[in-house]
Amino acid sequence: MTWTVGTYVLYLLVTVPLTVWVATTLSRNGRVFLEDVFAGDERLAHAVNRLLVVGFYLLNLGFVMLFLRVTSPVGDLRDMFETLSVKIGVVMLTLGALHFFNVYVFNAIRRRSRLERTRIAPLPPQGFLPPQPPAYPA
Repeated sequence: MTWTVGTYVLYLLVTVPLTVWVATTLSRNGRVFLEDVFAGDERLAHAVNRLLVVGFYLLNLGFVMLFLRVTSPVGDLRDMFETLSVKIGVVMLTLGALHFFNVYVFNAIRRRSRLERTRIAPLPPQGFLPPQPPAYPA
């Protein structure tokens, strides 16, 4: 086995479980947040949570696979570590960016739904003021 193939194997052995761990952690801990976003509708929150996990897997594992290729051959152990650090670092930054984007979107939805729930209907008029004559400068 060449150093390049070893790099591929180690890259997949790190990034695939990392993606699975992040997805399960986000799913488990995000459930309460999604229930709040969807005003306590547990079924809707659970369904959206499952759809988010599927989309997360598709997007991130697809990125991991596309980013697998090494452009220059890996010649020794040092090259392997350098290549892996860059590749795994990019995958981790991508996972983090996607996570923050999801949190931002759902927080915006949550904020909007809270505003709609707390909106008070306008009060009817209590009376009328008589018309005032226009004030002209002297």
